[in-house]
Amino acid sequence: MKTQQNGTVFTGISDFLLNCFVRSPNWQVWLSLPLSLLFLLAMGANAILLITIRLEASLHEPMYYLLSILSLLDIVLCLTVIPKVLAIFWFDLKSISFSDCFLQMFIMNCFLSMESCIFMIMAYDRYVAICHPLRYPSIITDQFVIKAAIFVLSRNVLMTLPIPVLSGRLYYCGENIIENCICANMSVSRLSCDDVTINRLYQFVVGWTLLGSDLILIFLSYTLILRAVLRLKAEGAMTKALSTCGSHFILILFFSTILLVFILTHVAKKKVSPDVPILLNVLHHVIPAALNPIVYGVRTKEIKQGIQRLLKKSW
Repeated sequence: MKTQQNGTVFTGISDFLLNCFVRSPNWQVWLSLPLSLLFLLAMGANAILLITIRLEASLHEPMYYLLSILSLLDIVLCLTVIPKVLAIFWFDLKSISFSDCFLQMFIMNCFLSMESCIFMIMAYDRYVAICHPLRYPSIITDQFVIKAAIFVLSRNVLMTLPIPVLSGRLYYCGENIIENCICANMSVSRLSCDDVTINRLYQFVVGWTLLGSDLILIFLSYTLILRAVLRLKAEGAMTKALSTCGSHFILILFFSTILLVFILTHVAKKKVSPDVPILLNVLHHVIPAALNPIVYGVRTKEIKQGIQRLLKKSW
C-alpha cells in the first residue's frame, strides 16, 4: 500500500469505510429519527439566534457576539458530523475519502476545543458582570471580543492541527474499515501498521491541556461568582444572578460530563460495549449544539424580546 522512492512516502489508500455500531446494528434504526430531530433543532435554533443578533441593533454587544461565535461553532460541528452519520444510517454510504476523513478529524478536534474555550471566556464575562459590574463596560468591549476570537482561533488551530497531520503520515496497510461513525483520531490510527504511541500521547496531552485548563478556569469563575452572589443583599438580585449563571453552568457541566464519560468508557472498554463511546461521541456533537441556543439564548430576556420583535415584523 505504501512505497519509498527517493525518500518520498506514498499511500495507496484512497478512502475509508465507516462501520457504525458493529455489535449493535439495530441502534441505527432507533437512533436515526431522534438524531435527525436533534440536528434540525440545532440548525434551526442556532440560525434563529444568529439572525436575531444580526438584525437587532440592541443586541450588538460583546456578550451577544460571544453567543454568535458559539452558535457558529455548533453549526459547523453539526454539519461536519451528523449529515454523514445519517447518510450511513439511511443509505449505507459508509465510504469517506482519505482527505475528507482527516479534514473531519481536524474540524472535530479543533472546534470542540474552540467551543470549550468560548465557554471559558463566557464564564469570565459573567464573572466580570457580577463581581465587577462597574468595570464591566470598560473590560468587556468589542475590542475584547476581537482579541478573544483571535486567541481562540490561534490557540486551538495550532494545538490541534498536528493531530490529523500525525495520523495522515502513518502507513495504512490493507485494512480500511473504521469501526466508528466518524473519523476519530484513534479509530483511524489503529488501522495503521506504524507505531501510534506519539499519536496517543499527543492526543492525550493536548486534550487535557486545552479542555482541562478551560474547565479549571470555568469552575474558578463560577466559584467566585457564587461567593459574590451569596453576599448580595438587594432583593431579587441573588435569584436573578443564580438563575442566569446556574443555567449556563449546568450546560457547561453537561458538555464536560459527557466528554468525561466518553473518556472513561474508552479507559474501561473491556467492561463496556465498544459501541457506547461511539454513541456518546456522536451525541456529543449534536446535543450541546441543540441546547446551547436554548439555554444561552431563549432564557436571555433581551434575545427573547428580539425574537418576538422579528416575528411581529415578519407577520
